[in-house]
Amino acid sequence: MNPDIRTIVILTGAGISAESGLATFRGPDGLWEGHRVEDVCTPQALRRDPALVHRFYDERRARLAQVRPNAAHEALAALDRAWPGELLIVTQNVDDLHERAGATRLIHMHGELRSALCAACGAAVAWEAGLPPGSICPGCGQPALRPDIVFFGEMPYDMDRIEDALARADLFVSVGTSGAVYPAAGFVQTARHYGARTIELNLDPSAGSIWFDESRMGPASLLVPALVHELLA
Repeated sequence: MNPDIRTIVILTGAGISAESGLATFRGPDGLWEGHRVEDVCTPQALRRDPALVHRFYDERRARLAQVRPNAAHEALAALDRAWPGELLIVTQNVDDLHERAGATRLIHMHGELRSALCAACGAAVAWEAGLPPGSICPGCGQPALRPDIVFFGEMPYDMDRIEDALARADLFVSVGTSGAVYPAAGFVQTARHYGARTIELNLDPSAGSIWFDESRMGPASLLVPALVHELLA
């Protein structure tokens, strides 16, 4: 690996958590855990059937207790601990497997299952239990808590920070992403524009494979530890 690499941005998607037993966002039948995305991951769905949306994310949150970080999460956490330069892990995933593996230089651009967002005051609060509609915000006292998930049509979190990191990156790595969901699908082009080397690690070629300098195909639990070994050698 190029010794001039100092700043690294790593994007992770559903594929990195699939090996831990979490379903990828959209299956081959177009459904997510048996539901149309339009019914559980849009602001319109939340207004139309809040009970369904809240119950759906309650089930996803409960599922986290049954899974563990895999070798890919562990390897990125090890890189986070050891890398002397700048490092940012940007995940599209709403699970907490990166944190449980030990990663700290991390952004959840699409929100987090173990967080609730107040629609009244905008505060986010750690949340472990069920979250029925009308749950009270501990900050403002309004019955306005909702899942802290970035729905389709809403702005992902920390985009300014992400764009700044991409502009400074010497290396951009995408792990387990479809390359079809924007704005994350465009990160590789941004990184290339600013001169970064780009590497894709995926089970199969993604919709954006053409933009990467190098694509390595295989399970994330094998490819990510191998790349981290190269970077830290």
